[in-house]
Amino acid sequence: MNDIKLYTMGFGQKTAKKFFSLLLQNSIAKLIDVRLNNVSQLAGFTKRDDLAYFLEKICNCDYEHRPDWAPTKELLDGYKSKKIDWPTYEQEFVQIIRQRNISGSVNPESLDMACLLCSEPLPEQCHRRLVAEYFKRQLGNLTIIHLL
Repeated sequence: MNDIKLYTMGFGQKTAKKFFSLLLQNSIAKLIDVRLNNVSQLAGFTKRDDLAYFLEKICNCDYEHRPDWAPTKELLDGYKSKKIDWPTYEQEFVQIIRQRNISGSVNPESLDMACLLCSEPLPEQCHRRLVAEYFKRQLGNLTIIHLL
């Protein structure tokens, strides 16, 4: 198989126009929601059911929610409350996704032209980057593209 292109994007600090334009411009075939909580009022236009509808109607794009690719509530709360720093969060999260064997739960070809979604505007301190890098280590033939 050719190189897999896996995209990531955070909806934070993006208008709906910018968000859906990035998906369209990059021909994203499937959006994989890796948020633990995707029904919060804070999610705005990216609330689960609304997002699935918009993706289909605007982008002709599939939607999939993968909470098993998200951190545990305890880990996320620890980081948000500054009880743990980013390096500790990163180490613990990578251990969690290894234990969950997330690469065993997906057909690698289904990642091609897919986009991992989270809320953080930038990938540097977001678990979507860690998920993408985990798949790259497992599969090898994967290019990660962060949409900003």
